[in-house]
Amino acid sequence: MTTHTPRFSNKVALVTGGSRGIGEAIVRRLVAEGAAVAFTYSASTDKAQTLVSQIENEGGKALAIQADSADVAAIERAVSTTVERFGSLNILVNNAGILQLGSVDEFSLEDFDRMFAVNVRAAFAAAKACSAVMQKGDRIITVGSVVAQRSAFPGSSVYSMTKSAIAGMIRGLAIDFAPRGITVNNVQPGPVATDMNPADGPFHELIKSLIPLGRVGTADDIAGMVAYLASEDAAFVTGASLTIDGGYLA
Repeated sequence: MTTHTPRFSNKVALVTGGSRGIGEAIVRRLVAEGAAVAFTYSASTDKAQTLVSQIENEGGKALAIQADSADVAAIERAVSTTVERFGSLNILVNNAGILQLGSVDEFSLEDFDRMFAVNVRAAFAAAKACSAVMQKGDRIITVGSVVAQRSAFPGSSVYSMTKSAIAGMIRGLAIDFAPRGITVNNVQPGPVATDMNPADGPFHELIKSLIPLGRVGTADDIAGMVAYLASEDAAFVTGASLTIDGGYLA
């Protein structure tokens, strides 16, 4: 009988915002393929610990780290804690993000600053912290959004700005990390069914009608793209923003 070694065997990953939605799916996918995975969460302690227990009961390795992504020191501690627990860090997935909508006349500068801090600054801070511990062949992946290219709905200017910033930032980071053999890429999901965008939500049917494949994405769809970018199959992919949207932008 031929046996196959999981492609992330002996790899260590850190997923920010990993306790629910797309982040949870990414954590589960990387664990299923052999990685030891630490993930951050902001407030959902019970959900985070339940996820760890489920993974450990199935023979996997996981660690939940409470960290507010707006706090750079907390992000830096998450990186150091991951290395202390598992001995290395090979895959960083910057997934944590917040969504606040509002037209320009009502959007506060405090909300602007917080969304930028969580969605953009935290990703840069995590990459910076990882630069001290990552080696050739390691991966940095961000989860952006197609709103970097198409806002589509009113009130999304600030959110779209943060995702555009991510797309620009990873191109520069890819060049910075390239001499060390570390790739940096961005996944841009289209509409995805999560607790922030539920299938029974008021806009679900409208959004679905805009997608040529006739359905919204799933968290597992996005996790599959992340797993590809984290793998050896993507060794020559860097500085790319890969859209996964069912044709929404086509």
